[in-house]
Order: sequence, then C-alpha cells, then structure tokens
Amino acid sequence: MKGPVPIQDAMASDTEPSNTIKLLHLLFLSTSWGMQVWVTFVAGFVMSRHLPRHTFGSIQRELFPYYFHISSTCAFLNLTLFAMSHPSESLSEEHKTQIIVFLVCAAASVLNTQCFGQVASDLVAELQLVERSHGLGQELGPAASEPRRQLRASDPSYRRLARRFALHHALSSLCNLLCIVCNGLSLCHLAGQLSAL
Repeated sequence: MKGPVPIQDAMASDTEPSNTIKLLHLLFLSTSWGMQVWVTFVAGFVMSRHLPRHTFGSIQRELFPYYFHISSTCAFLNLTLFAMSHPSESLSEEHKTQIIVFLVCAAASVLNTQCFGQVASDLVAELQLVERSHGLGQELGPAASEPRRQLRASDPSYRRLARRFALHHALSSLCNLLCIVCNGLSLCHLAGQLSAL
C-alpha cells in the first residue's frame, strides 16, 4: 500500500497543466508567430514587388481583418491558458514576466484589430479612389512612388490623406512587430522549459 503523497508532489500535480492545455498553448502560440512572420516578412514583400499597387492593396484589405482577428484570438487564448495554469499566489518572476509579455501582445493585437489596422485599410480604399481618378494604381514595385509623389505635391487633400495613412500604417506595423517580438520571447521561454525535442 502506498503512503501519503508528499505535499510538494500534490502541489505540483495541482498546478501542472494537462497535456491538452500544453498542446493548445503551443498550437496558438506557434500559429500566431508563424502567421505573423509569414505575412510580415515574406508575403508582403513578394506581393509588393510583383503585383500592381492597387491589386496588392486590395488583397491586403481583404486578408488583414482575418489576420488581425486570428492574431488577437491567439494572443487572448495564450494569455488565458497561461494565467489559468499559473495561479497568481505562486507566480515566479519568470512567470510574471511571461504574463506581462502575453498582456502586451494581446493589447497590441486588439489595438491593431480595432483601431490602427482597420483605419489604415479604410484609408487605403480612399487613396485608391483618388489615385484611380488620376489613372494611377497599376504600377509595379518601386516605380509606383514617383507618380504618387507628384500627386501629393499637386493635390493637398490627397497629401493629407496620404499622411494619415502613413501614420496609421506605421502604428499598425509597430503593433505587429511588437506582437512578433512578444511571441518570439514566449517561444524562447517555452524552448527553455523543454527537456528534450
């Protein structure tokens, strides 16, 4: 007959997340980070160099709401799963840092979904209408910048619209990069917990 379970072992088993929770956490984290890296560093660059500007902008306007919502959902689920698996009364400094990283990622994702990314997409649609009326939008890659520069110089309303877009695009990109960094840090934390591959 087995003796009583030591208190330390009982506590470890109470706070140890199940394999299902671990799998879900890893799935959401890797999905989010992989998608962010692909969209940011591969798909965007390839499409911007090989598609007409308005085609590229239209594709982004269609894809980005899905991208932002999936990122936000994954960030929220990662934060929730991690917090549920680490009760606040027994949080180490490392775990507190991880929760802060997940909170920052969730906040940046929600800001991008509800504010910066949405406004940038709406402004792209307005810019495209003005550009189309001037016969612009079918240029490829770097060749697209000169006609738009001339339009900005000659049309003050287009210039204001372009400045607003540049600001919201920069803020959206900053939130996106912040999420990539946060998810990368979380993956590093997880990798440090592995005893084997």
